[in-house]
Amino acid sequence: MATCLVMGAAGYIGSYLVPALQAAGHAVIAAARHPCRLPDGVEFRHADSLDPASLTPALQGVDTVFYLVHAMGAGAGFHRLEQQGVKNFAAAALHAGVHRVIYLGAIQPEPCDSRHLNSRRICGELFRAAGVPTVELRSGIIIGPGSAAFEVMRDLVFNLPMMVTPKWVRSRTPPIALSNLLHYLVGLVDADAVDGAILNATGPELLSYQQQLERFAAHIGKRSPILPLPWLTPRLSAWWLQFATSVPQPVARALVGGLKHDIPADDAPLRALLPQRLLTFDEALAEALALEQKLGAEQQGEETPLGLRWRHPEYGFYDRTASGSALSLAKPEAVWHVLQGLGGQHRYFYMNSLWTVREWMDHLVGGPARRYGRSNPERFCKGDQIDSWTILGVEEGRRLALLFNMRAPGVGRLEFVIKPEPSGLTRLTVTAHWHPQGAWGLGYWLAMLPFHLFIFQGMTEAITREAERMSGIPVLD
Repeated sequence: MATCLVMGAAGYIGSYLVPALQAAGHAVIAAARHPCRLPDGVEFRHADSLDPASLTPALQGVDTVFYLVHAMGAGAGFHRLEQQGVKNFAAAALHAGVHRVIYLGAIQPEPCDSRHLNSRRICGELFRAAGVPTVELRSGIIIGPGSAAFEVMRDLVFNLPMMVTPKWVRSRTPPIALSNLLHYLVGLVDADAVDGAILNATGPELLSYQQQLERFAAHIGKRSPILPLPWLTPRLSAWWLQFATSVPQPVARALVGGLKHDIPADDAPLRALLPQRLLTFDEALAEALALEQKLGAEQQGEETPLGLRWRHPEYGFYDRTASGSALSLAKPEAVWHVLQGLGGQHRYFYMNSLWTVREWMDHLVGGPARRYGRSNPERFCKGDQIDSWTILGVEEGRRLALLFNMRAPGVGRLEFVIKPEPSGLTRLTVTAHWHPQGAWGLGYWLAMLPFHLFIFQGMTEAITREAERMSGIPVLD
C-alpha cells in the first residue's frame, strides 16, 4: 500500500481519482488550494503549486504524487503559471524524497502549434529535468462528466438544434473513457520500471469531432445537423463557444487551439503494461451519462454541478458568477445577525422594488416567486424555504447558500460569505452562481448581469451598515 497525494484533488480528474485510489487500498491525501468534497478517511492538505511554502508540509510522508494541476482558466498567460507551478512542485517533491510523480499530460500531435498542448509537453519535460522520478501519462479527450472537452460536446448537442462549426470538427482524436483512464492512473502506482517513461492513454477508436458529436446526438435520440464552415478560425470558434456552452472562454480557447490537429497516438506500451478492455466511444458515452445520473441523484440538494443539474441534462456543468462585496467595522457575528433577517417581511435589504419586479415576472409565467415567508424565521436550516429560495447549505456565522427556484433557462444559487479580514474588518461577499441552459441561459445571464452587479454590491453595503448601526458604531452614509 502506498501513500498517495493527489495534487489538484478538487478538479475534474482528482475528484474521481481520490475514491479510485482509496478503493485500491492506498492511503490517500487530497491536496488543493481550497477544501473540497472528499470520501471518509481521506486527509486534506492545503497546497498551491504557485505558493512554494505550502508544498513542503503537503508532501510530508508521501510516496507517490499525482500531479493534475493546470491553469487554462487563467487566460492568455496560463502556460507561464503552469510551468512555474511545475518548477515549484518538482523542487519540493525532490526535496521531500517522493518516490514517484505521475503527471497527467496530453497526447501530442506532430507538429504542434497549440499553446495548451505544448505547455503540457513542457511541463512533463520540467518534471524530468528536475530529477524527480516521473511518469508522464499523456491522455486523449476524456469522456466523463466534468471533462471540459466532453462538456463542450454535451452543451452543443443538448442545446443547439443545428451546429455551425469550424473545419476542425473533421480533425481526429482517440477519446478515452474515464474508467479506462482511472485504471491506468491507479495501476501506475505499483508499476515497475516506468520512471522517466512517456505513455499514451487512448481509446480504441480514432474519431473526428464531427463523428463524436453525431454519435452523441444519436445516443440521446436527437438529430443535430452539423454545418462546418472553413473560414471559422480557432479564435472565432472560441469566441462563438462562449454563447453556446458553459465552459469558460479561456478554457474553451485553450482547448480549441489543440482541436485543429489530427492526434493519433501509439498506446501499445501502456496496454501491455496495464491490460484492460478499452471502451468504445459509444460505451464510454453511455457510462458517462449513467455516472452523471448516479452522482446527480446522490448529490441532489447539494452545491455540486451534478447535484444541481440532476434531471436537467441541458444545464451546464460550469457556472457563471457575479459578486458584490463590502467591508464592515462590525464583528462577523453582528453581520450574521443582520443577514438572518433575510427574506419574509424584511425582504432583501436593498432595491426591494427590483426584487418585486423580478418576482412578478416569474409569477406571470407560473413560477413560485410570490411565495413569501420563511420556514424558520429565527435561524437558517438546510432544506428550509426563504420565500421562493431553498437553503442549500449553512455554516453558522460564516456562510449561507440558497437555491434559485424561479423559472429561467438554467439553475442558480446565491452564496453569502462572511470573513474576518487581517485588518480587523469584516468582509461580506454575495455571489450569484449560474449554470446556464445553452445559448438561452447564457443570454439570460448576460441580460441580468448589470442588475446583479448593482444589486449585490448595494445589498452587501446595506447589510454591513445595518450591522454597524446595531453594534453602536457611527455610520457615515
